[in-house]
Amino acid sequence: MALRHYTLDFSLSTAVDSTSTVAGLLSIFHEQELTETVHDTNGHGYLATFVGKHGRLVILRVHSRGLVTIDLQCYEEDNIAQLDNLLNALEKKLKVLLNGNITRIKKLPALVRGAKVDRYWPTADGRIVEYDIDQVVYDEDSDYQNIKILHSRQYGNILVLDGDVNLAESDFAYTQAITGNGRESYAGKEVLILGGGDGGILAELVKKKPKMITMVEIDQKVIDGCKRHMRKTCGDILDNLKGDCYQILIEDCVPLLKKYVREGRMFDYVINDLTAIPISTAPEEDSMWEFLRLILDLSIQVLHPRGKYFTQGNSATLTEALSLYEEQLGKLSCPVDFRKEVVCVPSYLEQWVFYTAWKK
Repeated sequence: MALRHYTLDFSLSTAVDSTSTVAGLLSIFHEQELTETVHDTNGHGYLATFVGKHGRLVILRVHSRGLVTIDLQCYEEDNIAQLDNLLNALEKKLKVLLNGNITRIKKLPALVRGAKVDRYWPTADGRIVEYDIDQVVYDEDSDYQNIKILHSRQYGNILVLDGDVNLAESDFAYTQAITGNGRESYAGKEVLILGGGDGGILAELVKKKPKMITMVEIDQKVIDGCKRHMRKTCGDILDNLKGDCYQILIEDCVPLLKKYVREGRMFDYVINDLTAIPISTAPEEDSMWEFLRLILDLSIQVLHPRGKYFTQGNSATLTEALSLYEEQLGKLSCPVDFRKEVVCVPSYLEQWVFYTAWKK
């Protein structure tokens, strides 16, 4: 079962008398066999609900501060043409009743709630985005997270981890950015990838003829889903855990990094594809910041003196969180310099920041 939720808003230059406005609309509601119930707003304008056949519900509110709002809810199988006619009739009548007082009219496409395929996902900076998702192709719970792969007509298949859009098949810009945007030479180099279970980074770097790539991914189910449903991103690289110039280790990267530090193991490139910078601006209290600092410190310790560390940041609009991350870069046991780059990742629908760091 899914519910369609329509909205129609009239912004006004001055408040209006609710009595005359509502009286002019009642005939439309009655024609649709909608029964009115008026609610007490304690002096804050007029509020009524209208309930009709097939579970239809209309909420009419004439606010005391220059706004008239109409919300229409109905089940997805309801007659859409009839509902469009109702909204159009209400809009037409209100234009007459509020003539000369209207500053803006806003009617949005229906919000579909409770649908089998969820099309709504938040951006990092808290906006709601509706994707053209038409199918869930993979949905599994692992010991670590919920893993979904959703099909979008525009972006191809999209990997979503715990409700966070990670990567779509359209997002080669992400892979380019987190590997240096074509400025690096990986030939004959030792590379460490932290995370990267979608296989995009690994598939791209193998083409650069490195000496060896070690990819450390904790979640086998991410790899299982991506090697079946993200082939445009990973190709066939995830079909085997070992190749001529790469190995995929299914384990927690933290103990492995600590082991590499003890052994004095060094890499020319470390690419951290584990998680975005936390949105929280309380780094001393947020466990994600603690994890991020640990990964940062261990990664720099296993980095060759002339090597480079690549990672994603977060949305370019989250300036406070990004500044806090840059502060963490200044507190590592080994001093580093860094630069950042802003990149448009298609499926994110927001500008995304990437960082490059190296030892001083």
